[in-house]
Amino acid sequence: MRFAFHKMHGLGNDFVVVDARATAFPVDAVLARGIADRHRGIGCDQLILLEPAGDADLTMRIFNADGGEVEACGNATRCVAALLGGEVAIATAGGLLHASAKDGGASVDMGEPRFDWRAIPLAYAMDTLAMPVGWEDLERPAAVNVGNPHVIFFVPDLDAVDLARLGPLIEHDPLFPQRINVNVAQMLAPDHIRLAVWERGAGLTRACGTGACATAVAIIRRGLAAGPLTVTLPGGPLVIDWAPGARVLMQGPATHVFSGEADTDAFR
Repeated sequence: MRFAFHKMHGLGNDFVVVDARATAFPVDAVLARGIADRHRGIGCDQLILLEPAGDADLTMRIFNADGGEVEACGNATRCVAALLGGEVAIATAGGLLHASAKDGGASVDMGEPRFDWRAIPLAYAMDTLAMPVGWEDLERPAAVNVGNPHVIFFVPDLDAVDLARLGPLIEHDPLFPQRINVNVAQMLAPDHIRLAVWERGAGLTRACGTGACATAVAIIRRGLAAGPLTVTLPGGPLVIDWAPGARVLMQGPATHVFSGEADTDAFR
């Protein structure tokens, strides 16, 4: 099957976007992995599939590089808004998102964060503000669901953390029945966070929009800061705003790299 695609990225978190609103594009884990493969495929962190929606402008489905389908992706949401232009309501498995294209990027209303242990989800009940668990020097994380699940660790020196080694151990811990995105944050100033993310199903990433949102929410919830906050990832900064009881707002860049065509037979 021949298909058209767009290669895009948000701060280096890169996507292959396929617009299937007019013509269906069946995707399974094998095809998603093949397209995402950086040596034999197009190459991306996530495959993004746009489909029709009854109660929104479109549906966005997200497939990680390992072929698994996930609920939400903040960077991809900005890219879709930038690709389509204007204001757009996007249905996702994690909830309805509202985005607005801006010069060089987009702003996104990411909805209300959830904190109950069942909403993360965790395997058993515990306080999600400071969880009584740890993995070596990473201890007492916060847990937040912002459409997908995150744990956030606060450390004095981000460079001292071997996230490439610890990330997969935490992601696959039995405490997290649907696996977990792992965030490690260092406060640089009252309004500035430095962040690294091990993304569920994708590994170390140059940027994670939902991770930036979850981290900002956790820091504000702990009373360590107030929004808006600049969250600097390896790929660059995002601006996140939230107040208790409110919705999470994210603003940042989105880049269209190129468009192309391919055949699904090449990726199986």
